[in-house]
Amino acid sequence: MSEKWLTQTASDLGREIAAQKIDPVELTQTYLDAANGHPMKDRIYARMTETRALTEAKAAAERAKSGTLKSPLDGVPISWKDLFDTAGVETEAGSALLKDRVPDADAEVLKNATESGLVCLGKTHMSELAFSGLGLNPVTATSPCVNDHDAVSGGSSSGAATSVAFNIAAAGIGSDTGGSVRIPSAWNDLVGLKTTINRVSVAGSVPLCPKFDTVGPLCRSVEDAAHLLAVLEGSKPADLAGASLDGTRIAVLETAAFDDIRDVPKAAFYSAVEALKSAGAQVDTLHVPEVEQALGLSGILFATEAYAVWGETIEANPNLMFAEIRDRFRSGSETLAKDYLRAWRTLEGYKAVWEAKISAYDAVVLPTSPILPPNIERLLTDSDYYVTENLLALRNTRIGNLMGSAGLTLPTGVPSTGIMFLSAPNSEERLLRFGAAAEQALG
Repeated sequence: MSEKWLTQTASDLGREIAAQKIDPVELTQTYLDAANGHPMKDRIYARMTETRALTEAKAAAERAKSGTLKSPLDGVPISWKDLFDTAGVETEAGSALLKDRVPDADAEVLKNATESGLVCLGKTHMSELAFSGLGLNPVTATSPCVNDHDAVSGGSSSGAATSVAFNIAAAGIGSDTGGSVRIPSAWNDLVGLKTTINRVSVAGSVPLCPKFDTVGPLCRSVEDAAHLLAVLEGSKPADLAGASLDGTRIAVLETAAFDDIRDVPKAAFYSAVEALKSAGAQVDTLHVPEVEQALGLSGILFATEAYAVWGETIEANPNLMFAEIRDRFRSGSETLAKDYLRAWRTLEGYKAVWEAKISAYDAVVLPTSPILPPNIERLLTDSDYYVTENLLALRNTRIGNLMGSAGLTLPTGVPSTGIMFLSAPNSEERLLRFGAAAEQALG
């Protein structure tokens, strides 16, 4: 029976805990044993928090017996990306620059999750300082893609995704600045939710670009995403009951999203769109030239802010960094203030146009990534390939970050491909309801 637990959704585990069919201590020990015995463990977890996990599980077990569970996920063990502060435990954000950094308090989202009864299994590997969509990290560890162990898993929430995909966490919590929840979710056949900027607290998390940083779950179902969002922000989960695609309108974004797309993700996307259409969705195409123009601003917006946050730390010990990521940070070092501020003003205009054009639709749809997970060895030895694949990996997801949208990626059924849904800011409940119906249609 315990082997089955490792592949169940977090929501199903929560229901069985509430029905006293699963003991949270036994469940947590099962996950700890699975993680510690897994051949990929050291490439997925930066460190385990076993004592904390078992203490939290014992408290959940007592609540289950007394009927005082705090949430639908009380007692469920999950993983945390290693940029969320954990009291008394190293939080290094995948970088030697932060080696042995031990915070005094939990990040606010970890506090919220703990107060809702979730069990903290440990901290997962990630791209260095969260500044890559690939998940390649020769400084600490590179998590493998579940479908190809010689390929990267996607970043920057690489270990968060693979902890779930390899069945050594019931769900993972990551961050998304330009696609860091959605890319690893798509490449590892998971559901990933990008939340609206400022909706979920980033207090106590290591920053990359505060104007874009968001927190979100990587999990096995849309229901899990809804429950985890509620836990992270201390709210009620979205109502998914009776969700249907009948009468919904979606728009396939054709601007930029299909440039240089590879055959497999393209075919998987269009097959998924046909499934949505067969389930009752009306499908239009959408052209938004402002998307292309916004993508042209992304270098100045992301790299400039990232270097403003990390430049001094990087230049104090530049040789501690993986050169490709160090150079990407440095690309923001020469930006003039007037150019950065002008870019932001211009982006705000593009966002207003975007929101007006998508307002008639339940979601805008596009391939989550135009490429499949690249080969690790080639990324390490071919700099041009690294740069090309990194930019392509993040291209489609970055649209959601630039436009301020909520975003959801679902597996298409073809390994390592995803279909992404974007909607207006702070529309997560509506997006999750649509996603639940889409999940049914996609099987």
